[in-house]
Amino acid sequence: MPIKPADPTKLPFWLRWFFRRQEKTYGQMLQPALMWARKPSLFVLFVSLWATLSRKSSPLSPLLRALVQVRVAQLNWCDFCVDLNSLTLVKQAGGSEKFNELTNWQESSLFTPAEKAALAWTEAMSASGCPVDNLLRDEISRHFPDQQIMELTALIGFQNMSARFNAALDLPSQGLCELPPKKK
Repeated sequence: MPIKPADPTKLPFWLRWFFRRQEKTYGQMLQPALMWARKPSLFVLFVSLWATLSRKSSPLSPLLRALVQVRVAQLNWCDFCVDLNSLTLVKQAGGSEKFNELTNWQESSLFTPAEKAALAWTEAMSASGCPVDNLLRDEISRHFPDQQIMELTALIGFQNMSARFNAALDLPSQGLCELPPKKK
């Protein structure tokens, strides 16, 4: 039997504002947030970590963060995460070209060397056993200072947790990002 998300009418009053704001932003309450809200203390930790990683003063560009999050979502087969994070990626990239090429990033000319290093880091961290080696550490260090590597690593770890949580609980896409058809 699947686990049901929290009933928003039964949430503590201090959480209801979050879901009203979410409805205003997305036109609906997001199922993963309602699932985390089943345990309000975990919800607060989850949202606090997300707020820290997505802050405007982050040393990582919003575009790079979106690329990494979508790639982690793809690797973890999280339909909801691909949907939500693609919305941000398309906005930050000014179109869907990078999204359309993301599964082929190694061969694509659309990605900068720094983005390719970050995506290689993402794939290694998302693989079973986290096969990050010294060559990859050297490559990521060529493109990013230590503080950015720390934030990138935390973001990838967070997105893996989120994507795996959503995928394991079979939380579906909510139709947030309608991507234009691929050009032939």
